[in-house]
Amino acid sequence: MNVVYEKTHGLTDAALSYCPGCSHGIIHKLVAESIVEMEAEGRTVGVAPVGCSVMAYDFFSFDMVQAPHGRAPAVATGLRRALPDAVIFSYQGDGDLAAIGTAEIVHAAARGENITVIFVNNAIYGMTGGQMAPTTMPEQITQTSPFGRKTNTAGYPIRVCEMLSTLDGVIYAERVSVHNIPNIKKAKAAIKKAFDVQESKRGFSLVEVLATCPTNWGFTPVEAIEWHKKHMIPYYPLGVYKDVKPEGGDGR
Repeated sequence: MNVVYEKTHGLTDAALSYCPGCSHGIIHKLVAESIVEMEAEGRTVGVAPVGCSVMAYDFFSFDMVQAPHGRAPAVATGLRRALPDAVIFSYQGDGDLAAIGTAEIVHAAARGENITVIFVNNAIYGMTGGQMAPTTMPEQITQTSPFGRKTNTAGYPIRVCEMLSTLDGVIYAERVSVHNIPNIKKAKAAIKKAFDVQESKRGFSLVEVLATCPTNWGFTPVEAIEWHKKHMIPYYPLGVYKDVKPEGGDGR
């Protein structure tokens, strides 16, 4: 039987290049749907990173800019200054945002740049072969930690939502997951909320999305979801980490 899926406006007809079971396709759809529902396709500019989503400019139907590795918040800052009424977002993985891009994300957040960051955390470097990332959990096995991450030599993972939520410039930060339908719906609501914060010109917003990477984890897609629920969600608890209410409003 042929199954016909309805095309999501905001996405092109290009076939996604992601591995089976990868979460990027779901997250792309949620971002695209949110932009379309805002009727903002014609004034949106996304910033694509270096990493598995490096080809995001082929998949989104609105304008995209390619940034050097880790520099997406800096590029987004320039776009914001040049296009004050546009919707500006960066789409970054954990290796891109929390390693080479740590300075950019921290200082963009500290400045309260009026941008939205979609941060995909799968606890590993994806595109370059599955090395240990800043978000790799203690004892997690990767190509460069074959006996598990040892905190006495490699240190501890960076919890991005918790870290950035301490900065005054951050208006909204939430961690979500896309491993099942209820959580996909929550992730969509969080992404829309983050864009709403930007549209009201209130400052920096970030949605961290816990994701699976079956290929580099060494699991089938189904096994990856189970591992994700058992290990990632307990270590990176889901929820709102910061939600500054607008003056005279009631927030969420």
